[in-house]
Formats: sequence, structure tokens, C-alpha cells
Amino acid sequence: MEKLAIFGGTPVREKKIFYGRQWVGEDDVKAVTAALTGDLITCGPTVLALEKKLCEVTGAKYAVSVCNGTAALHCAMIAAGIGEGDEVITTPLTFAASANCAVYVGATPVFADVDPNTYNIDPDSIEAHITERTKAVVAVDFTGQAVEHDRIREICSRHGLILIIDAAHAIGTKYKGKPEGSIGDMTCFSFHPVKTVTSGEGGAITTNDPELYRKLHMASQHGIEHDASKFVGGEPEGPWVYEMQSLGFNYRMTDFQAALLLSQLEKLPGFSARRKEIVDKYNEAFRDVPEIFVQKEIPESETTRHLYIIQLVLDRLTCTRREFFDALSAENVQCQVHYVPVYYFPFYKERGYKEGLCPNAEKIYRGIMSIPLYPLMTDEDVDSVIAAVKKVASYYRK
Repeated sequence: MEKLAIFGGTPVREKKIFYGRQWVGEDDVKAVTAALTGDLITCGPTVLALEKKLCEVTGAKYAVSVCNGTAALHCAMIAAGIGEGDEVITTPLTFAASANCAVYVGATPVFADVDPNTYNIDPDSIEAHITERTKAVVAVDFTGQAVEHDRIREICSRHGLILIIDAAHAIGTKYKGKPEGSIGDMTCFSFHPVKTVTSGEGGAITTNDPELYRKLHMASQHGIEHDASKFVGGEPEGPWVYEMQSLGFNYRMTDFQAALLLSQLEKLPGFSARRKEIVDKYNEAFRDVPEIFVQKEIPESETTRHLYIIQLVLDRLTCTRREFFDALSAENVQCQVHYVPVYYFPFYKERGYKEGLCPNAEKIYRGIMSIPLYPLMTDEDVDSVIAAVKKVASYYRK
């Protein structure tokens, strides 16, 4: 049996590889430089061009760009009219912002369990958690895989709920041929550097509803209206007048961030295709490794995967998840864990949330880790990650 690097053996790789990395090329740099040397580096034409492009990519009628994915979720809560006393159903297997956005507006997050095979929110669990106080569902496209839109939409329609899709992982993903961004009442995206395309930090919300679009725009722009035809305070004194009509926030994206994202979106098809190639290689490599459970996908989802998660079958191993994680790190394959169930955090425990709420999500969490997945990876990188995972799994096999 080959000696693990953590015990003095030779690492599979010489150089450390991490779970995610942006790919910024010379064309991206030129686009940003052009924006930076233009007349307006914020509140300018590049942001408007980006929002038009996002509508083309997602099939949505409207898009509002914001400074990050968390701001996108917050704006969606405001536009949906969520407030004190309301409940918002979401998944615990996500980044904290998917639940925090409800807290921002005084509402209560309610955690529904996930499907043990796909890791996405379980529609049956959504329905089981609906009360008279439920106002919205935040369904997360976990790892990039589309949620079961048809079933969730039917549940939301029957109960009169707003459907917000947290597609932070899922730019480029389609459900039954329709791009994410055009299916939910509102869809929120993130463009953090480890996502498929990036603006450094950045986010967006898409919708097909003109009234939601107006509210989203106002929420992200201080609640200020500049169009005199929409003023509610009467005839303006002069062309300098603007109206603050509601309480909003400064969640604007700059024009140079928009320029970077515009350039990146041109490469989305290539980035998506490369991610799919790597996912296929991983799926094939781990299919017959009994110590590894591979996340399943629904046939309706044509997925651009943001994360590739392996789940350790711990009763087939002599090690803990931490020991497996550290062993891979010693082989120079640095993983991450996505995610700690949101209600495990002290903030939520202090508010009465307890372990045991979502058994499937908790079981999945105990064995998962994200291995490297990004378009800049070479075939040799992919092969070395596979070799490292198999090496560690073989060593700790019962």
C-alpha cells in the first residue's frame, strides 16, 4: 500500500491546488482598463450594458446588478415585502446568507430538509414546514444543480408564496432547457471569484415582473427615484431634484466590476463546458469507489457545476472526515467543506434553533468535502486530484 504524504510518503502533487480559482485573462484586464479610463466608473453605461447582457444570458426580462450575492438576497426580501412576523423557508445546506436575508428584514428563517441524493431542498419538506406565517421560499441551487422547479412552483402557487431562487452557484445552469434566472419570481446570483464567472465581488437579481423590478432597483439605490414622471411629491423645483421614496441601500456595482463581468460572460459557454468535462471525469473515476458517494442529479437539470462534492461513506473507512481532509491536504490537494448547516452557528443557536432539525442535511454534512473544480485546471490537475482521493480512500479502506 502506498504511504500517505501525511505519514512521510511522496505527495501526489508537487504544488498545492485549491478547490476554486478565478480565471482572469488579458481580455478581462483590457475591459476593466477601458472602464477605469472612461468618464464614469460608477453609475455609468457599463452597468446598464451588463444588466442587458444578464437578461440575454438568463432569459429574464429584467436584471438589477448589485455589489454581491448577499445584497441580491436582501433586495429580494425587500421587493417581496417580507417583514416582521413572516417566515421564509430555505435549506440549511447553504451559505449563511440564504437564511440571513430573512433576518435582515425581521422575518424568521425556517429550515426544510434536503434530498439525500441531490442535496437540494426537498419539496415535500418545504410543504411540511408551511404555516400561515410563511411568505416565501428561498430555494438554493446547491453546487449549481437546479432545484425541482416544477414541484416547488406548484407548492408556492397553491399556498400563495413568493419563490426566490438562490442561484449563487448556478449561472449557466438550465432546467428543462430554460436558463436559471427566468424561472423563479426572483433569482439571485453571485459573482465571487470562485464562481463560474466573476466581477471580483458582485451579484444580480433577475425577474420577469415589472413591479418587482422597480422595487429591486429602488432597494439597491437608496430608495431614490430620479425619474420626475414617477415622483410622488409633486412638480420638482428643478432638474437637480430626486426623491427618496422608500428606505433603500447603497448596493450598487461599479462600472469597472460590470466591465469585468461583461467580459467574463462572453466566456461562460466555454467555462461551463470545461466544468462539465471535469465533473464527468470525476463521476467516472469515483463511480466504483465504495468509500465515496457521488452527488446525484435530476434529469431536468443541465448543470454548470460550481462545486464538486464527495461524500465519505464513513462506515467503510477507518478514518474521520478530518483525517481524510488532512491527508488530502498533505498530498497537496486542498479541499473545503460546503457547508456547515446554517443553524449550527451560535447566532442561530442563540435564537432557539437546535441540531436535529434536518437529519438528511446533518448526515450529509458529516461526510462531505469539496474537491478542486474550475476551468483553469489542466487534465493533469484533474488526474492528480483523482489519484489523491483514491490513494487516501485506499489507505483508510476497512
